[in-house]
Amino acid sequence: MRYAAVLALAMSLGAQMLPAKPPVPRPAKEFICSDANGKKIALSSYKGKVVVVQFLITTCSHCQAFSQVLTKLQAEYGPRGFQAIGVAFNEANAAMVKGYVEDHHIGIPVGFAPRDAVLGYLGVSVMDQRLTVPQVVVIDRSGQVRAQTEPEGTRELVEEASLRGLITDLLKKQP
Repeated sequence: MRYAAVLALAMSLGAQMLPAKPPVPRPAKEFICSDANGKKIALSSYKGKVVVVQFLITTCSHCQAFSQVLTKLQAEYGPRGFQAIGVAFNEANAAMVKGYVEDHHIGIPVGFAPRDAVLGYLGVSVMDQRLTVPQVVVIDRSGQVRAQTEPEGTRELVEEASLRGLITDLLKKQP
């Protein structure tokens, strides 16, 4: 009997240690990062737009390719109220972000922020070692998070066709 109680307690604590998917929809919290020129990029400045935030690592080939997809979507949907931004969090600095944007021909604002700030925004524990990149957050015109990748990844949000469909649907709705 005692073994069963200890096992139940251990399983309960273990389940609490697993990262929970942040609730969606939820209000988007403010997030501010700096771009390569030292200019602040604040999520609140995009209120009224559909926003896709890509949290990235500058050396990640998947992040580089996804930033290029977002650049294409920005050119197509920007005039309709869409804004994509990137946030590097791999101990990035202004020079790394500038090189990332130039080397990969990125046409969206890209900033950098400390890893702990990004993990806090995503609702991911600093102890979670399973975080994949890119991490993506989609915010609607009214400032509600409508979709977010899981810490271990969510394919739909990094696949162009799926993301395009979500953006198109959100652009149709007014705040």
